[in-house]
Amino acid sequence: MTEAMTWSVMKWLREKKRVRRTADLANAALDQASQAIRGRWPEAIRSAYDALIAQRPVPVKTDPAATLTASKSHDADDEAYRARMDAEKAFDDAERQLSTSLAREGCRKAIHSWGLHEKAIRKAEALIPSK
Repeated sequence: MTEAMTWSVMKWLREKKRVRRTADLANAALDQASQAIRGRWPEAIRSAYDALIAQRPVPVKTDPAATLTASKSHDADDEAYRARMDAEKAFDDAERQLSTSLAREGCRKAIHSWGLHEKAIRKAEALIPSK
């Protein structure tokens, strides 16, 4: 992505599919890591997180601390997701307008979204009980 930020219009036209494919692969890898980590959470946190994802009430029997913890993790995931969608929009706009400046902005935004996703993953890892 960093290299792509220096490309000319012609280079972007030739390589834009590779950039999008690379971004998709990075996003998929981060999503997979995040999912695997959430699978190792205690049941109370996982169930509270799942309720937040489904936008339904957290089960009453769930420990309030688990709900708060899940909520903080969900907020971090949401922030990363919003940044990802912002990058996707920038790439779409760049393609539609044939704009290298928007494509560069899309690269910057993609890199930023990956940083946020990695940060959310580290927070999620901290919720795994040590043995």
